[in-house]
Amino acid sequence: MNQNQIKTSHNRKKRSIHTENAGAKAQLFAQSFWRSMPRLLYPDRCPVCDRVLHAAWICPECAKKIRYIIQPFCYSCGKRLDNEVQEYCHDCLCKKHVFCQGRAVFQYQGPVREMLYRYKYSNRRDYTEFFAREAAARYGSWVRQLDIDMVMPVPLSRKRKRRRGYNQADLFGKRFAQLCGLDYDAKKLVRIRHTAPQKQLSVQERKNNLKNAFKIDGNVVNLKRILLIDDIYTTGSTIDSAALVLKQSGIEDVFYLCISIGQGQ
Repeated sequence: MNQNQIKTSHNRKKRSIHTENAGAKAQLFAQSFWRSMPRLLYPDRCPVCDRVLHAAWICPECAKKIRYIIQPFCYSCGKRLDNEVQEYCHDCLCKKHVFCQGRAVFQYQGPVREMLYRYKYSNRRDYTEFFAREAAARYGSWVRQLDIDMVMPVPLSRKRKRRRGYNQADLFGKRFAQLCGLDYDAKKLVRIRHTAPQKQLSVQERKNNLKNAFKIDGNVVNLKRILLIDDIYTTGSTIDSAALVLKQSGIEDVFYLCISIGQGQ
């Protein structure tokens, strides 16, 4: 092969490599473009004021309006306490829970109350990412230390899920589990009885309302520690009822995580 032939062959190889690189770059650009399409067509909005967001999950101004659960909080249920000397809220001192311990991200008041209403009843499923990221940032380490075997959402009845179209606890729980690298299952714990809304009931009525409402549908023999997920914690009746069914099936310890919780006393 003479010098001209060697030079021609070398140029062909350079053109081939350049073409391959250009093709790879074009492919990466196309993949990136299509991944970003949902956010271009349906941009993220602040869960408080509904403004379009570009590089955040909530407006800086709106973030200041939200009250997070910080110390001191109840060692059992996680409700915020006013007294730093207290270890438990009044409810947990007066009532023995079936669950071991629980935590919540926000206090159930002001903007959070309105956000959760829209999340549940106005199809604002887009709030899931904000809720899950905030939960993972604050409680990811705590949950991993618990050595959880499975994350499960508190289920809705078929009637309520059919009417609403989704279970907000399932959306939140699944994304939280993904962010924390935890196993997730939304089918093993099921609600077999449609119950009246809890918010208008007394403590005893809530307890009676949830009798025989849940059951296990599937094998949980290898599961020992479960993290239940719900949107709002009020008296703990729902979590206790679900935890009781889990424990009766052989689960040793049940913990929970909620998006928000009321104030403790």
